[in-house]
Amino acid sequence: MAEAGVERKDWYVWHDGYDTPGSTLALRLRAVQERIRAALDGYPPGPVRVLSLCAGQGRDLLTVLADHPRRDDVSACLVELDPRNADAARESARDAGLTGVEVVVADAGHTDAYAGSVPADLVLVCGVLGNIPDAEIRATVYACTQLCATGGTVLWTRHRRPPDLVPEICRWFAESGFALEWLSAPDEPFGLGAHRFTGTPTPLVSGSRIFRFTR
Repeated sequence: MAEAGVERKDWYVWHDGYDTPGSTLALRLRAVQERIRAALDGYPPGPVRVLSLCAGQGRDLLTVLADHPRRDDVSACLVELDPRNADAARESARDAGLTGVEVVVADAGHTDAYAGSVPADLVLVCGVLGNIPDAEIRATVYACTQLCATGGTVLWTRHRRPPDLVPEICRWFAESGFALEWLSAPDEPFGLGAHRFTGTPTPLVSGSRIFRFTR
């Protein structure tokens, strides 16, 4: 999951960690996939719109969609800055026959990347909140009111190293009109939350920066 503002870190090679059994990345990926599956299982019949920020190679969403009964109901936009990761995501979608998946090479920290793709029923903010300054984490949470449809779900991840911001992130979501549906246990090596949006989406503010990855 790559983004602007990062130097010397190869976000394509970074994905290799998913292939290491028992690694934190592998465990987190499996947990995210389980929550994606649970979200898709809970939607009523009809179209489902999905948005993934800093989508990387799309291993979380695309692996689930490949064999999910709702796969043909889903139209998904994956926003990823690294063209190599974007190409890998496109190849995975193509191999799985997922015709409703669009992969956009763009800066996910900028609102213009989401024009025409919001509000979404499922918003993935995975691998983002651990790589941006604390103030921008809060701004990203608030920006989810522009990205998520009423009744939709936001899935997010964040490491639990000190200072553990997971409780604060949950509070910021609550302040923004999101109800907590699921939260990983404190002893897990990662934080993963699922929040349902109970409010009304705010209009997408064009030309606005939400976050920028730190080194």
